[in-house]
Amino acid sequence: MNKDVDSALHVLKGAVQDVLGATLTTSVFADGPKGRLTVEMGQNPSDEEMQMVEESANRKIEQNVPIEMFRMDREKAELTYGDIIYDRFPIPEEVKELTLTMIGGWNINCCRGPHHKRTGTVPSIRIVKWRHRPARRELEISFMLGT
Repeated sequence: MNKDVDSALHVLKGAVQDVLGATLTTSVFADGPKGRLTVEMGQNPSDEEMQMVEESANRKIEQNVPIEMFRMDREKAELTYGDIIYDRFPIPEEVKELTLTMIGGWNINCCRGPHHKRTGTVPSIRIVKWRHRPARRELEISFMLGT
């Protein structure tokens, strides 16, 4: 995954958490300047809510806040941050040290990168479509960068 899309996924995930309350990522996809974030979500968001997600993500980019990567003992990370650091991507039990990526007060996940050092270097995010899949309780959000 490239630095732009991986960093944008963290920014967008924070916006989805902020606006819609969805916290569990079920899949991610990247292809050049395009990406897709899929989160667990029971209800279908409105057009207005999705506009708010896009605006929230781009405000975080404009704020130019740090994107930090650090390693932490797994047990300590789980005690400090809880299960919000995990998504539906299983991390084997034998892994005792985690690499975390954090945008302070916005998003934290186990992720090895690569990432930008600050949100201000992430290209702008435009949500191009979304699809709610009620049977799977998922929301797929497709986006383009830099448009």
